[in-house]
Amino acid sequence: MSGDGQRLVQDLLDQLDLEPLEQRLFRGSSRDIGGKSVFGGQVAGQAMVAATRTVDASQQAHSMHGYFLRPGDMQAAIVYEVDNIRDGRSFATRRVQAIQHGRPIFSMLASFHIEESGYTHQMSMPDVVGPEELASHDELRRAWVDALDRVPESLREAVGREVAIDMRAVKPWNMLDPDKREPVQHVWFKAKAPLPDDQSVHRAVLTYASDFNLLATSLFPHGVSFFTPGMQMASIDHAIWFHRAFRVDEWLLYAMDSPGAQDSRGLSRGLIFNRDGHLVASVAQEGLIRQRKPRDA
Repeated sequence: MSGDGQRLVQDLLDQLDLEPLEQRLFRGSSRDIGGKSVFGGQVAGQAMVAATRTVDASQQAHSMHGYFLRPGDMQAAIVYEVDNIRDGRSFATRRVQAIQHGRPIFSMLASFHIEESGYTHQMSMPDVVGPEELASHDELRRAWVDALDRVPESLREAVGREVAIDMRAVKPWNMLDPDKREPVQHVWFKAKAPLPDDQSVHRAVLTYASDFNLLATSLFPHGVSFFTPGMQMASIDHAIWFHRAFRVDEWLLYAMDSPGAQDSRGLSRGLIFNRDGHLVASVAQEGLIRQRKPRDA
């Protein structure tokens, strides 16, 4: 593993290692990964860490449901306030508010559960080519930028930002020259360096990673992308269900689709499998996909 990968992963772990301020009160910082505001996956991942630090170690997150309320300011700290909603014999529930400049930017409910045995079934993992045969997203983005005649430096910088997650699409989608296709995609992903054995860390990192690529799936039938002039895109809500233990420093397959879009909102879903074909998590998200029309001259 390259030194850059280790540096990026350590930086992500540092982001997720929130500073305790008081009981059930934490503070986190942000990183610019090329967007106009704080990356939604970062806020959701940090909120998951804040909630996890207030429950018993025998309980792991099994679901979260969050709403993105306002764009996050990358230059300001984020304060996470955790409310203890319920502590039962097998389940615990926490509410987390992420606050900047005195106002909530993200609100989440998370549920935790002790390990139990029970009935088991799942959908089958899609039969797709493995990650070793695919180009990384970092390589593809650099090639897409280099293929353009004129590239504003701001665009080159935004597209060229590398993150701690290695992503490899089975059928890559060029965000700088988007084609129309069915709203389905399969992306292998994993952390670029080893992670600690703590399962709560892997669930927080998966929460972070689950926000990549998902919303874009709802754009596929329309031939537009984040970089289309006038396009406004933002996650509105995000939900995850964790089904079993997993490692994000080993390859996971993210099978995504978008069943519909309407009223400037697109719905996307995802199933996440490990290399053994076990379903480890399910994800759903609705996002804003609005294209503003240019004003008449």
